[in-house]
Amino acid sequence: MKSGIHILPARDECIESFQWLAQEVQQTKGEALIMRVERFEGLADSEIIELFRTARSEEYQEIEAQAIELEKSISSDANMERSSFLETLEKLRKQHSEIARVDFFDCIDGQRLITTLNRLSQALSLSIYTVNIQHTAITEYQNKRWVTRPRPYIDRLACIWLIRRFINSNAEIRYSHEAAPDEVSFEMKDAQFGHCGNLCTFEVMAAAFSLNKPAIQAIGEIVHEIDLRDGQYARPETAGVDALLQGWFIANMSDTELETCGINLFEGLYAVFAKQQREFGN
Repeated sequence: MKSGIHILPARDECIESFQWLAQEVQQTKGEALIMRVERFEGLADSEIIELFRTARSEEYQEIEAQAIELEKSISSDANMERSSFLETLEKLRKQHSEIARVDFFDCIDGQRLITTLNRLSQALSLSIYTVNIQHTAITEYQNKRWVTRPRPYIDRLACIWLIRRFINSNAEIRYSHEAAPDEVSFEMKDAQFGHCGNLCTFEVMAAAFSLNKPAIQAIGEIVHEIDLRDGQYARPETAGVDALLQGWFIANMSDTELETCGINLFEGLYAVFAKQQREFGN
């Protein structure tokens, strides 16, 4: 081979990437050959995997060093504008996401970096208000009917996913501006669950039902920023989720369609965030 060999795992998305790359090379009058290889003589699969992890480890460690410096700055420079810290944190999250996209074998340094970035996010998102949320048992809401306003957007869609995912998968959810006496209202006038202090309804419900998993917290940060736009959280996924929701409304989807799409969206986000935390057993 004149120029070298690039190796990726035999996964659909990797094969597609190679096919596009080969096409681009050929369009510029170059030569490219894609091969499926069962094994390399003298190089075990475990050794190849370790090469992938080593490459990602070096990149993760570089970002982690920057994150640690940011953490020191937060502790020592209380007068610096919080927006500046958030901007730096967002850049670090974006860099992490780019590396994680090609971290095919879950390098442990990536998981450690997630913990560091989440710790930074917590340090920068201390609540402005002291909020006292009464805790309640999920079992008390198993057979409840729920109601919220029509045309559900980010906060209500996230709440609907939370209800169906963790409280009652077969819950009846109605869209109306008025709640019946036997219904549990959320994110509407005089609702049982609504904004509290500087928390959006999703954050309030997650706290009320003691749903404090890191993946739910991550979703809460995205929902909070899109709903309140107060600059409290800086996550790289926020802009994409916001654009997607706006697209659904431009397409004039019905309440039922919005609910279905919203559940799929948040289920996907939850799967990604849960995977990121899995190696730590959180």
